[in-house]
Amino acid sequence: MNASKVIAIATTSDLATPEYWSQARTHLMKKDRVMKRLIPQFGETSLQTRGDAFVTLARSIVGQQISVKAAQTVWDRFAALTPAITPPDVLRLKIDDMRAAGLSARKVEYLVDLALHFDGNKLHVDAWQAMDDEAIIAELVAVRGIGRWTAEMFLIFHLMRPNVLPLDDVGLLNGISRNYFSGDPVSRSDAREVAQAWKPWCSVATWYIWRSLDPLPVSY
Repeated sequence: MNASKVIAIATTSDLATPEYWSQARTHLMKKDRVMKRLIPQFGETSLQTRGDAFVTLARSIVGQQISVKAAQTVWDRFAALTPAITPPDVLRLKIDDMRAAGLSARKVEYLVDLALHFDGNKLHVDAWQAMDDEAIIAELVAVRGIGRWTAEMFLIFHLMRPNVLPLDDVGLLNGISRNYFSGDPVSRSDAREVAQAWKPWCSVATWYIWRSLDPLPVSY
């Protein structure tokens, strides 16, 4: 099976779970001793998508360089400013109100640029499901405030791509350090070596590494 093409999802409430999750768990527990220990600790919980590309990218921007808890607090204040988080709604917001919600001036600029890209149809949203990971990353990083890390979060949390390894993610490196190297610092090269056993389910393994550091599920 070509894992990169598995995009079907099973709906649960307003979120959705990738249908490949069970298969990925089985593979990872068979191939990796750490995953064999970690995965059973978190029961049936899994990666979930909100199904809204703009909201996922906006949440990723809000969450840059702050903790999961802080990001949720700022997002809740930001979301309270408007009836819905859509590009037109964001473009109607006042900058002072966005700043008062806890967003930095730079993040306000990024959110506005993101809204302009969506509102002006500058992104090939309808083609994303058929595009490979690197092509989508290349398109997204043209938006101000979206670097490779944010694009990779989008691939994982919105498009549910199963084999993304976000080597710029501090949490991933810290988690690999703690779970595989007894807390010693690890390099990107070390992380790549560990992840060889995870393929073709690096996104799933990364999610469990994040959970090993923070019991609160990561969500964008």
